[in-house]
Amino acid sequence: MKTYRWLAGILIIFVMLFSGGQTPASNKGKENDNLYKELRLFANTLDIVQKQYVDVDKVGAKKLIYGALRGMLASLGPHSQFMGPDLYKELQIQSQGYFGGLGMVVTLKNNFLTVISPLKGTPASRAGIKAGDMIIKVEGKSTKDMTLMEAVNKLRGPAGSPVTITVIRNRKILPDITLTRQKIELPAVQDTHMIEGGIGYIRLVEFRAGAAKELKTALRKLQGEGMKGLILDLRNNPGGLLEEGVAVASEFLPEGKLIVSTRGRTAESDHKFFSRDPDYTNIPLVLLVNGFSASASEILSGAMQDWKRAIIIGTKTYGKASVQTVIPLGDGSALRLTTAKYFTPKGRDIHKTKIVPDIIVKERKGTGEMFLSPPEMPANKGKEKKLKKKLEKKFGDDIGDKLKGFFQ
Repeated sequence: MKTYRWLAGILIIFVMLFSGGQTPASNKGKENDNLYKELRLFANTLDIVQKQYVDVDKVGAKKLIYGALRGMLASLGPHSQFMGPDLYKELQIQSQGYFGGLGMVVTLKNNFLTVISPLKGTPASRAGIKAGDMIIKVEGKSTKDMTLMEAVNKLRGPAGSPVTITVIRNRKILPDITLTRQKIELPAVQDTHMIEGGIGYIRLVEFRAGAAKELKTALRKLQGEGMKGLILDLRNNPGGLLEEGVAVASEFLPEGKLIVSTRGRTAESDHKFFSRDPDYTNIPLVLLVNGFSASASEILSGAMQDWKRAIIIGTKTYGKASVQTVIPLGDGSALRLTTAKYFTPKGRDIHKTKIVPDIIVKERKGTGEMFLSPPEMPANKGKEKKLKKKLEKKFGDDIGDKLKGFFQ
């Protein structure tokens, strides 16, 4: 009787939660009938597991409900997720910009935990971890069925503690690598310097909280050094906060230009974001992108491309055009739920088309270095001339030669 009352209570709570949306009256009765039917199946399964599963320590109510919620969110796609209190705390720590870990940006690509980029001066970079490496095991445990945050949680830990990973590179399993975690600080801007000819260079590694402010500081520094044009490097930048992407784009577009629009199932998810308070609308601009430039990187690149504000150079981007909303729950857990898709100013769906650069170049495999073409291949000379012409139009005479040297 006790179990029955508990399960009946769960049914009532679920029905109250899921019937809270705005549903036309003609469909509401039918949808509620279907909901009761499916929740009854869920409750019956819980009852059977609690009564008959052999390992008693694995059938606690919280453990089972959490497992069901993880499975439900995972079934929606790789970017939606149920986070228990520990994982949610980890996400909050990440947004602060420092933590104990290995110093690499990772994502799920084709269901594999994949390195986007190791950060300079971290255990990952010192161990030779490269962009594109697939981490298939952490401490001997397969990452195949892990969510992204579960895998990140295993990679992170107290500074000074060891962790062993198994990596596949170019379809070959490497010997296990043991790294010692350290305190990782994550500035959004990781490189700022001048190239000859008055060209500034900024590497923006992620659109985390404060990224736009860091970028503005870097821009002022370069401006004080006589910057005439800018290269903004977004290679291996996985994205981050939508509002930071909008703020960065606002620096370069005239006031009131559409940067991105989002569309979801509810009116609250539909938004249009416009540029505001720009400071660098006239400076010639080049963006560098590659296959690991994602999300907010693509928002920025798409806006610059649609408004013909910058030249995009590199390879096709990752293709992630969805907005995740973090929704805290009552017990310290949270949902990370895909609530909208975003579109460029011209209405392009980046998720399908990705960002195709204005100038497509190659990358040296395993290095991330970009080059236009080997000099011994005459057939590619036209590409170099096309790039030189575009760059000189933006930056002035002979700058094409200087920048070509930078890429090679």
